[in-house]
Amino acid sequence: MSTSIESPDGTIEVLNIVPRQGPGGIVAPSCDAAITLAVDEINRSTGILGREIRTTNIDGGRPPREVAAEVSALLSTGMVHAITGWHTSAVRRAVARACAGRAPYLYATSHEGLTDELPGVLMLGEHPAGQTVPAVHWLEREFGVRRWAVIGNDYIWPRQSAKAIRASLPDPAAIVLEQFVPLGCADFSGFLTHPALDLADGVVILMVGADVARFNRQYAATGRAASQLRVSPAADENVLLAAGPDANDDFFVASSFFLDGRTADGRDRLTRYRARYGAFAPALTSFSNATYEAVHTLGALARTVGSLRVPEILDALDHGLLLETPSGIKSFRGNQAIQHGYLARAQGVDFDILDRIS
Repeated sequence: MSTSIESPDGTIEVLNIVPRQGPGGIVAPSCDAAITLAVDEINRSTGILGREIRTTNIDGGRPPREVAAEVSALLSTGMVHAITGWHTSAVRRAVARACAGRAPYLYATSHEGLTDELPGVLMLGEHPAGQTVPAVHWLEREFGVRRWAVIGNDYIWPRQSAKAIRASLPDPAAIVLEQFVPLGCADFSGFLTHPALDLADGVVILMVGADVARFNRQYAATGRAASQLRVSPAADENVLLAAGPDANDDFFVASSFFLDGRTADGRDRLTRYRARYGAFAPALTSFSNATYEAVHTLGALARTVGSLRVPEILDALDHGLLLETPSGIKSFRGNQAIQHGYLARAQGVDFDILDRIS
């Protein structure tokens, strides 16, 4: 049964799940600021369903079962109306089972693209077919990369994304090395000294946050950046800053969104963000922007459907749901948001957008 949208003080209660520890914790300050900005903007307008929105932040950096247990306890009060967040797919799957369709769950992180998601989970993040896979093929076409090495964290999203890359290649043997390491891995020497790495033209990095920054520093120290490029779907400006500009040479990132201050929308969003927090606030990055978009998408969902009840949302999805969000009209194929992918090249601690890739 869906959670009732009535709460004692007439507010809409939203749980935001963002990691505050582990390799993903690097994004927490940016995400907190972006979420608060979205909430302020919604509340200055008409709120959600005519009610003020209020958020509770959940630490998504803990083991999935702990996060899911807290979410389940909060849902059991009957006063939680929606869940949003940026966190690992391992946490998502545990939370989705705990939620069991009692509230809509808007997942803003890139994911593995499996089709067994539970009802009520809306996938706002990037599918491998629209992000990682086309980025690999773009680099093959433009830079002549023919052989790849893959390193990822050892959980479902990296493993399934690696499978998608392998399946897309005409010759599966084009992946000459594939390794998976625990979240929070401190030493990548087993990968960096593996003889098969010498056969690769490029490296696909399927890790999270601080792990990507740590890998890039160790990778750059080997001198390999001069002959092997790297690409990742999981790095934002915080990751570039953590690694340092010298570690980001020939590092490419695929994403559905880069906050480009050269565009009118990008300048406007940055202006509003800086007006709210000042010049020395945590950077508004592609990851934190995903949480901002998720909260605004929740508002658009309520306006369009007229409800936050999961059965009504599922019916709207079946009938071609279209949502007007800050980044434009959002449409869905099933529960997956349809969006374009872009490829950017790191320039020190910023991104230079190269091309639209899907």
